[in-house]
Amino acid sequence: MGGQTLTDQGFDLIFRGARTANGWKDQPVSDEILKKIYDDMKWGPTSANSSPLRIVFLKTKEAKERLKPLLMAGNVNKVMTSPVTAILAYDTKFYEHLPFLFPHDNTARSWFEGNAPLIETTAFRNSSLQGAYFIISARAHGLDCGPMSGFDAKKVDAEFFPDGRFRSNFICALGHADSSKTFARSPRFKFEDVCKVL
Repeated sequence: MGGQTLTDQGFDLIFRGARTANGWKDQPVSDEILKKIYDDMKWGPTSANSSPLRIVFLKTKEAKERLKPLLMAGNVNKVMTSPVTAILAYDTKFYEHLPFLFPHDNTARSWFEGNAPLIETTAFRNSSLQGAYFIISARAHGLDCGPMSGFDAKKVDAEFFPDGRFRSNFICALGHADSSKTFARSPRFKFEDVCKVL
């Protein structure tokens, strides 16, 4: 696949023209699209193919009502009016799946067992990577995204993951953005402001 590149239209779709959505059109998102988003984002690389991301998609009003009191006030409308809101979490026992996910090294599970700091760091970092792949995939499939961290993670975990195995990383509303509720484009750093080549 080396040497290939997206067209300008593709770059615009997933990066340059994409915006954080703050309001939504009344247009549903099908389960089929959600499956396609996952089926493409799952190919993104993670450490030892650990794939710790777990996703709960909230589509019904009843499901979103469970999340509503756990949100910061500024995020309530964004979630409640979205066709879908995803809770992106990570599995704190992801290493149990390494015999399947990383079969060419049968010692991989032992790298993590009993090492709580390594488990947490690996799960959080790699689920964050997968969360970025999730946003790119959703945009590539024609959806707009409203990712957010303004919520009470401990309460979300207690509500949606009561056995304690999964922990929430961030949430992301999905749908077709109402452009009238989109903020003006905010500035970004230039390459030379934040990058160094050694």
